[in-house]
Amino acid sequence: MPGEPLRLTKRDIRKVEKQVDEVMLLGKEIRTLFSKYNDEEFDIGWEVDSAVDAFSVFSSRWTTEILATLYIAGDRRFNEMRNLLRGISSRTLSDKLTTCVDFGLVERLVEEGPPVRVTYSLTEHGRRAGKLLSPLVAYMKIHNGKIEGPK
Repeated sequence: MPGEPLRLTKRDIRKVEKQVDEVMLLGKEIRTLFSKYNDEEFDIGWEVDSAVDAFSVFSSRWTTEILATLYIAGDRRFNEMRNLLRGISSRTLSDKLTTCVDFGLVERLVEEGPPVRVTYSLTEHGRRAGKLLSPLVAYMKIHNGKIEGPK
């Protein structure tokens, strides 16, 4: 059923759209706030560089899938992650988890054994980033026809 759009009531679609609009307004208010602290003409390059930094983490193949899996499914061990992420090699998963740890989005928790157990979980930073991405994901689902109203 992955090809079929999720059907929501018109009321719930309007609610999602309203919340997305509220997030966009908050983004505008944040940019306006930042611009008050710049003595010269607002430097758009600073904002563009920040956007590129943010999206470089989340646009990497498998990184978003790893973060979404931990956000939705909760803490997981390496092999559990590999089973949930069909098609990822062990090496790629290891590399991407290391990158997520380096960016402070994921925490690697080691329990001394035997056997040694390693669990991966989202940090507070990772959870907050996931929550901030939720409105964008909802918007894209509606825009791409993955969510529709009743027929």
